Amino acid sequence: MSVDSPPIDFYGLIREGDLVVCGQATAEPVTLTEALMAQAAQLPSFRMMIGPVFSETFSASCAPNVSFQSYGVIGNARRLARAGRLEVIPSNYSAFCGDFAAHRHKADVVLVQLAEVGDGRLSASLSNDYVIDAARAARLVIAEINPDAPFTFGAEWPEGLPIHMRVAARRSPVELASTPPDDVSRRIAAHAASLIIDGSTLQFGVGRIPDAILSSLSHLHNLGIHSGLINDAVVDLIVCGAVTNAKKGMDPGITVTNQVIGTQRLYRFVHENRTIAVRPTSYTHSQNVLARLNRLVAINSALQVGLDGSVNSETLNGVAIGAIGGQLDFVRGANASPGGRAIIALPATASDGTSRIVAHVETVTTPRADVDAIITEWGIAELRGCGLAERGRRMIAIAAPEHRDALSAQLRGR
Repeated sequence: MSVDSPPIDFYGLIREGDLVVCGQATAEPVTLTEALMAQAAQLPSFRMMIGPVFSETFSASCAPNVSFQSYGVIGNARRLARAGRLEVIPSNYSAFCGDFAAHRHKADVVLVQLAEVGDGRLSASLSNDYVIDAARAARLVIAEINPDAPFTFGAEWPEGLPIHMRVAARRSPVELASTPPDDVSRRIAAHAASLIIDGSTLQFGVGRIPDAILSSLSHLHNLGIHSGLINDAVVDLIVCGAVTNAKKGMDPGITVTNQVIGTQRLYRFVHENRTIAVRPTSYTHSQNVLARLNRLVAINSALQVGLDGSVNSETLNGVAIGAIGGQLDFVRGANASPGGRAIIALPATASDGTSRIVAHVETVTTPRADVDAIITEWGIAELRGCGLAERGRRMIAIAAPEHRDALSAQLRGR
C-alpha cells in the first residue's frame, strides 16, 4: 500500500440507506472517518451517527448523499448544524445509549477506535458509550487499532463480539486541550468552590468553566470522581492528592468515567491504570448508582436560565447549538445523593452582550423542579425550596448589573 492510498476502500461495504455509527469525541477513529468522508460522494446514500466532534473530519461540504444525526450539537458538529445538515435526536445521553442496547437505534456499520496490548486484549480506550452495543447488532464492524490509544479498564472489548475488519491507525487519537481560564470563569469558579467540601464526589463537563472550577479545588481532601468524562485537570487533582476516591461510598480508590477527553498527558496517565475505570453509560449515568454516591456535586453548564430556574442547554433563537447530554441524569442523581449539590454554572452575559438570565427560556433542558444552585460570575442563586417570586429575585441578583432593571420589570409584569 502506498502512502497516498486509502487505508480502506468503502466501495461495496456501505449500502444504500445504511446507518454508520462511529466513535465520538476523542474516540473518533479518524483514519476511518477521514477515509469514509473522502470516498462518500462515490458511495450510496447513507446516514452517519456522530456525537461531539473535536476533529476536522465532518464539514458542511461533506458529500450531500450523507445525512448526519446526533444527540446534540457539541464542538465542530456545530458546523453541520449551522448548514442544516444535522438532525438532532432530543434525548438524554443515557437514554440515547440505551436505545442502541434495546435496538431502537440499529447500526449497519460501526467504525471504532481500539487500543491493543501485547497479549491481544482490546479496549474501547477513550469512550465506553453506545458503540459496543451498536456493534452487537451491526452487519459490519471495522476497528482502527491505534497504538497511541490508551488501554483502559472497564472498556474492554467484549470477548466473542466480532470485528470483521482491522485497519492500522495513521493518526494519534484526537486531543482536546484545556482552555485557560479568564476573569469570568475564575469568578464563577470561586463561587462554585464555596459549595464543594472535603469528601465530595465530582461530575463535570467540557469547557473553560468546569476546568476553572477543577483547578480551584487542589486545597481539598478526599475528593472523588464519578463523571461522564475526565480531562487533564483530573490528573492534576490526583497527583496533588486532592482526589483519592476514598469517601465516595462506592468504587473506593477508583476514578469512574464514561469518556476520556484531553491530551496525550491524560492518555498516558490512564493507560493500563487500574485506578481509572471507563465504564458504560448504564453505570456512570444510572440513577441507582448516582443516588448511592456520597456528596455528589454535579457541575453543568447552560445557554440560558429563566427567572423561574428553568435551564436551557440546547437552543438559541430556534437553532440547536447544545445538547441535553447527561445534564438531567446528573442533576437528578446529585439531588438524590446524600449531601449532593446540582450546580448550573454559566456567564451572566453572552458574547454579544445579551443576558443569559432571561424571563423565559426557549427550550427546557432541566425543569425548574429539579434545579438547585445557579452560579454566574455575580454570585450564587440558591433556588431549592423557593417560590417563583423569590426565585426571580435571586436570579436577578446574579444577572449582569446592566440587565437587572429590565429583568425586574419583566418579573413585575408576570
